[in-house]
Amino acid sequence: MTSPTAIPAAADTEFSHVKPGQTPWRGDGLRAFFLYRDLGVAAATRGRVIAQLVRANEAPVQGTGWHRHEAQFHIVFMIKGWARFMYGDQETLVSAGDCVHQRPGIVHYLFDYSPDMEYLEIVGPAEFGTVDVSGPCEVPVPAAWPQAVPQAA
Repeated sequence: MTSPTAIPAAADTEFSHVKPGQTPWRGDGLRAFFLYRDLGVAAATRGRVIAQLVRANEAPVQGTGWHRHEAQFHIVFMIKGWARFMYGDQETLVSAGDCVHQRPGIVHYLFDYSPDMEYLEIVGPAEFGTVDVSGPCEVPVPAAWPQAVPQAA
Protein backbone atom coordinates (compact mmCIF):
# COMPACT_ATOMS: atom_id res chain seq x y z
CA MET A 1 0.00 0.00 0.00
CA THR A 2 1.35 3.44 -0.89
CA SER A 3 1.24 6.53 1.26
CA PRO A 4 -1.26 9.21 0.16
CA THR A 5 1.46 11.84 0.58
CA ALA A 6 4.91 11.39 -0.87
CA ILE A 7 7.73 12.23 1.54
CA PRO A 8 10.48 14.27 -0.15
CA ALA A 9 13.81 12.55 -0.59
CA ALA A 10 16.56 13.77 1.73
CA ALA A 11 18.29 15.32 -1.29
CA ASP A 12 15.24 17.59 -1.78
CA THR A 13 15.66 19.28 1.61
CA GLU A 14 18.46 20.59 3.79
CA PHE A 15 19.19 20.46 7.50
CA SER A 16 18.38 23.73 9.24
CA HIS A 17 19.03 24.96 12.79
CA VAL A 18 18.25 28.59 13.58
CA LYS A 19 19.06 29.93 17.03
CA PRO A 20 17.53 33.00 18.69
CA GLY A 21 19.10 36.14 17.26
CA GLN A 22 20.33 34.50 14.06
CA THR A 23 17.45 35.89 12.03
CA PRO A 24 16.04 39.38 12.57
CA TRP A 25 12.51 40.46 13.37
CA ARG A 26 11.22 42.15 10.21
CA GLY A 27 8.34 44.50 9.56
CA ASP A 28 7.91 43.69 5.87
CA GLY A 29 5.62 40.67 6.25
CA LEU A 30 1.98 40.18 5.35
CA ARG A 31 0.67 42.62 8.01
CA ALA A 32 2.34 45.96 8.84
CA PHE A 33 1.19 45.79 12.49
CA PHE A 34 3.05 42.51 13.11
CA LEU A 35 6.75 41.61 13.12
CA TYR A 36 7.97 38.39 11.52
CA ARG A 37 11.03 36.22 12.17
CA ASP A 38 12.00 33.58 9.61
CA LEU A 39 13.10 30.25 11.09
CA GLY A 40 14.98 28.96 8.02
CA VAL A 41 12.48 26.25 7.07
CA ALA A 42 11.40 27.77 3.74
CA ALA A 43 14.98 27.70 2.45
CA ALA A 44 15.63 24.24 3.89
CA THR A 45 12.50 22.77 2.27
CA ARG A 46 12.95 24.65 -1.00
CA GLY A 47 9.67 26.50 -0.46
CA ARG A 48 7.49 23.56 0.57
CA VAL A 49 6.91 24.94 4.10
CA ILE A 50 7.49 28.18 5.98
CA ALA A 51 7.91 28.38 9.74
CA GLN A 52 7.96 31.86 11.20
CA LEU A 53 7.39 33.62 14.46
CA VAL A 54 4.81 36.41 14.40
CA ARG A 55 4.40 38.98 17.16
CA ALA A 56 2.36 42.09 17.87
CA ASN A 57 4.04 45.34 16.92
CA GLU A 58 1.13 47.80 17.09
CA ALA A 59 -2.22 47.84 18.86
CA PRO A 60 -5.12 46.34 16.89
CA VAL A 61 -7.14 48.96 15.07
CA GLN A 62 -8.93 47.13 12.29
CA GLY A 63 -7.24 43.75 12.45
CA THR A 64 -6.54 41.64 9.40
CA GLY A 65 -9.90 42.01 7.68
CA TRP A 66 -11.79 38.98 6.40
CA HIS A 67 -9.56 36.77 4.29
CA ARG A 68 -8.56 33.23 3.41
CA HIS A 69 -5.21 31.72 2.57
CA GLU A 70 -4.35 29.69 -0.49
CA ALA A 71 -2.38 27.04 1.36
CA GLN A 72 -2.46 23.27 1.74
CA PHE A 73 -1.57 23.34 5.43
CA HIS A 74 -1.62 26.08 8.09
CA ILE A 75 -1.20 25.92 11.84
CA VAL A 76 -0.83 28.60 14.49
CA PHE A 77 0.72 27.74 17.87
CA MET A 78 0.32 30.59 20.37
CA ILE A 79 3.55 31.02 22.36
CA LYS A 80 2.70 34.13 24.41
CA GLY A 81 -0.37 36.21 25.03
CA TRP A 82 -3.61 35.71 23.14
CA ALA A 83 -5.48 36.57 19.95
CA ARG A 84 -9.17 36.68 19.12
CA PHE A 85 -10.19 35.35 15.72
CA MET A 86 -13.42 34.98 13.85
CA TYR A 87 -13.53 31.66 11.98
CA GLY A 88 -16.65 32.03 9.88
CA ASP A 89 -19.26 33.32 12.35
CA GLN A 90 -17.55 31.76 15.40
CA GLU A 91 -15.40 33.85 17.75
CA THR A 92 -12.33 31.91 18.93
CA LEU A 93 -9.92 32.93 21.68
CA VAL A 94 -6.47 31.46 21.07
CA SER A 95 -4.29 31.64 24.20
CA ALA A 96 -0.68 30.70 24.99
CA GLY A 97 -0.28 26.95 24.54
CA ASP A 98 -3.20 26.63 22.08
CA CYS A 99 -2.73 25.15 18.61
CA VAL A 100 -5.08 25.93 15.72
CA HIS A 101 -5.22 24.08 12.41
CA GLN A 102 -6.70 26.44 9.86
CA ARG A 103 -8.15 24.14 7.22
CA PRO A 104 -7.45 25.20 3.61
CA GLY A 105 -9.67 28.07 2.51
CA ILE A 106 -11.27 28.82 5.90
CA VAL A 107 -12.53 32.41 6.02
CA HIS A 108 -11.19 34.18 9.09
CA TYR A 109 -10.38 37.52 10.70
CA LEU A 110 -7.81 38.18 13.46
CA PHE A 111 -9.38 41.20 15.15
CA ASP A 112 -7.84 41.53 18.61
CA TYR A 113 -4.62 40.50 20.36
CA SER A 114 -2.59 41.20 23.47
CA PRO A 115 0.51 43.45 23.40
CA ASP A 116 2.70 40.39 24.12
CA MET A 117 1.09 38.15 21.48
CA GLU A 118 3.60 35.87 19.76
CA TYR A 119 2.85 32.75 17.75
CA LEU A 120 4.56 30.17 15.61
CA GLU A 121 3.03 29.89 12.16
CA ILE A 122 3.73 26.92 9.90
CA VAL A 123 2.31 27.03 6.37
CA GLY A 124 2.71 24.97 3.22
CA PRO A 125 3.65 26.06 0.68
CA ALA A 126 5.98 28.81 1.89
CA GLU A 127 4.74 31.24 -0.76
CA PHE A 128 1.05 31.01 0.09
CA GLY A 129 -1.57 33.45 -1.15
CA THR A 130 -3.95 35.59 0.88
CA VAL A 131 -7.28 36.63 -0.60
CA ASP A 132 -9.49 39.33 0.93
CA VAL A 133 -13.13 38.23 1.07
CA SER A 134 -16.50 39.41 2.36
CA GLY A 135 -17.20 38.22 5.86
CA PRO A 136 -20.21 36.27 7.06
CA CYS A 137 -20.88 38.55 10.06
CA GLU A 138 -19.92 41.64 12.03
CA VAL A 139 -16.65 41.54 13.98
CA PRO A 140 -16.38 42.64 17.63
CA VAL A 141 -14.41 45.80 18.40
CA PRO A 142 -10.88 45.15 19.71
CA ALA A 143 -10.01 46.16 23.25
CA ALA A 144 -7.69 49.15 23.68
CA TRP A 145 -4.20 48.40 24.90
CA PRO A 146 -3.37 49.87 28.30
CA GLN A 147 -1.53 53.17 28.09
CA ALA A 148 2.01 53.16 29.43
CA VAL A 149 2.29 55.00 32.73
CA PRO A 150 5.04 57.64 32.58
CA GLN A 151 7.89 56.91 34.95
CA ALA A 152 8.84 59.60 37.48
CA ALA A 153 12.22 61.20 36.86
